[in-house]
Amino acid sequence: HLAASLPLPAERDHLRPRIDMIVFMIDIKSKYSLKNVEASLAYVDASFFLGKVCFLVTGVGRVNCCSIEMNAVWKLGETYCSPVLFCELEVEGIRVATAQRLLRMLQICAGHVPGVSALSFSSLMRKSAND
Repeated sequence: HLAASLPLPAERDHLRPRIDMIVFMIDIKSKYSLKNVEASLAYVDASFFLGKVCFLVTGVGRVNCCSIEMNAVWKLGETYCSPVLFCELEVEGIRVATAQRLLRMLQICAGHVPGVSALSFSSLMRKSAND
């Protein structure tokens, strides 16, 4: 399910499926994109930041067109203890690899991978980013 921003409309709350993971997409070419994500974060329950949130930054192949400083994106990930993934949607191989990575993260967040919790997965992601 996709939403342009949070909070989600309440009128269909009873029909909404369980939310296992939230992926915030940030378009590196749009300052509005980052501001929208920052505004939406206030509506996310704190328990989601224990491994069930990630930030997906798109458009990274066009660094000369950036409207957002990379430090702002990294700081967002650090502040919310959430992984930051980078992707170029226009390159099929990168797009497919990112989709597979997100699917694996979702499987873990939904509890479909025995022996791995979203919390332990999140700490592994942070450790690998620091290495």
